[in-house]
Amino acid sequence: MTFLIAALSLAIWVYCVFFRGGYWHARVNGDEPAPTPEAWPHIVAVIPARNEAETIADCVTSLLIQDYPGRFSIVLVDDNSDDATAAIAAGLPERTGSPVPLTVLKGAPLPDGWTGKLWALQQGIAAAERESPDYLLLTDADIVYAPGMLRSLAARAASGRYVLTSLMAKLRCETLAERAFIPAFVYFFQMLYPFAWVNDPRHRVAAAAGGCMLVRTAALARAGGIGVIRNALIDDCTLARVMKAQGPIWLGLTDRVRSIRASTGISEIHTMVSRSAYAQLRYSPLLLALTLIGMAVTYWAPPLLTFAGAGGVRLLALAAWALMAVSFWPMLRFYGLSPLWAPLLPAIATGYMAFTCSSALQHMSGRGGRWKGRYQAKRA
Repeated sequence: MTFLIAALSLAIWVYCVFFRGGYWHARVNGDEPAPTPEAWPHIVAVIPARNEAETIADCVTSLLIQDYPGRFSIVLVDDNSDDATAAIAAGLPERTGSPVPLTVLKGAPLPDGWTGKLWALQQGIAAAERESPDYLLLTDADIVYAPGMLRSLAARAASGRYVLTSLMAKLRCETLAERAFIPAFVYFFQMLYPFAWVNDPRHRVAAAAGGCMLVRTAALARAGGIGVIRNALIDDCTLARVMKAQGPIWLGLTDRVRSIRASTGISEIHTMVSRSAYAQLRYSPLLLALTLIGMAVTYWAPPLLTFAGAGGVRLLALAAWALMAVSFWPMLRFYGLSPLWAPLLPAIATGYMAFTCSSALQHMSGRGGRWKGRYQAKRA
């Protein structure tokens, strides 16, 4: 039996490393130049913000100072914040001396059937559409753009005629908790949604990174607007599936778009993951059980059988563990971490298994989808 488990684990890692779209290379392709368009498209950035006083100034300022040659404006929707988010944002054009128009909207109360972020986006998009933009930049309030990134995004979207162009922002990775869990978060995301498959129009896999999504306005309207995903907790990948039905999409990795949201301890990362982990499993106890069994075979079996096995079992398990560590190394390098973290992926995966179980328990108790003081996952 142990031989079969070791062989299965090795087969899983051979498949992942050699036959799953090269997800683990962590190739930084979001910064590659694209051909300059004949005419720069009109873009409106829409920022949903709820209690983001700590990050909103950096986020909005990074957009206000973009040297974009086309028409560009910003709509920020204050989603019923009880801090100074709206006031801070409203004062930034004068503080920066930027000519970019900024509109700060007070969000309406959240209606039934919507998540908070998507309701805020709905209101911001409605305001933006009065300008008839070519594209909507849907971006989070903790995202900071390096100079020139709006040009780069627009050029890539125009050159590829993409209906959705998204960049996986480089997440903050400074505290011990962040170093332990953040690179693995992006690694697991790429394992679920290999970017090469996402970017292939012939492949059904669709995904996006919700912090930075440039959406063609006409294509979104054809799809039915943001309201078609109004109650989605995993809104970025749900939107990507909708948009891929309208045309080609593109997702890349970059270190020039960053998230500055801090996770000082494991509790913040637990909140981020557990908010939507059970939704990823379609709220199915059966899928939860199968996922935990699959993760145990994939991540626990190699180190356990390396130390507890013998002969061929040990060799198979060690080969699986080696492939696992090698595949994690490029993501660690992207985040500037030591390769000594690579063999620890089984322990890190255990943490994510715990977060997923917690997500299921929260949902079963009627407290699922917790984010910004709201419980947004409705029990069936």
